[in-house]
Amino acid sequence: MARERIRKIAVALPQEAAHGQWMRSMRLSGFTFVMLFVIVLAVVVLAPSLRTLVEQQNQLVELRQAVEDKKNSVNELKGDIARWDDPAYIEAQARDRLVYVYPGDYTYLVIDDGKTVTTDDGAPISDDIQTTKVDWVRGLLGSVVTAGTTTQTADTLESPKQ
Repeated sequence: MARERIRKIAVALPQEAAHGQWMRSMRLSGFTFVMLFVIVLAVVVLAPSLRTLVEQQNQLVELRQAVEDKKNSVNELKGDIARWDDPAYIEAQARDRLVYVYPGDYTYLVIDDGKTVTTDDGAPISDDIQTTKVDWVRGLLGSVVTAGTTTQTADTLESPKQ
């Protein structure tokens, strides 16, 4: 047997990109998988609690704003109450609201202040006198005759619309 001589020839491998070398150098162990599982489990467990925390923080902000608004309202009302301690303010309110005057004063009450008066359905009220085209005597007599000759009870009869 002849010993063959084994020759070692150096072979040049193609150059790899940097991300390929990084991926090949990474070694995944059992500890890595356990840590990834713990992180995913923590996210799944804590996500509902974090959502509740964010909702509660939003509610707190809204409630604090409501409290601030109420405090401002209370301060305005305290200012209104403090104005009633001033005799000049009381006199002005009595003159304005109750139309009080001092003896010897002349006061004028303006009835037409430019506002348009309308009916319930929004139509303007007419200034003209209108006459009806209904014979009220005949309607009254018809009502009496109908009431006297009907066989229906009072509960079943309709009341006239007013």
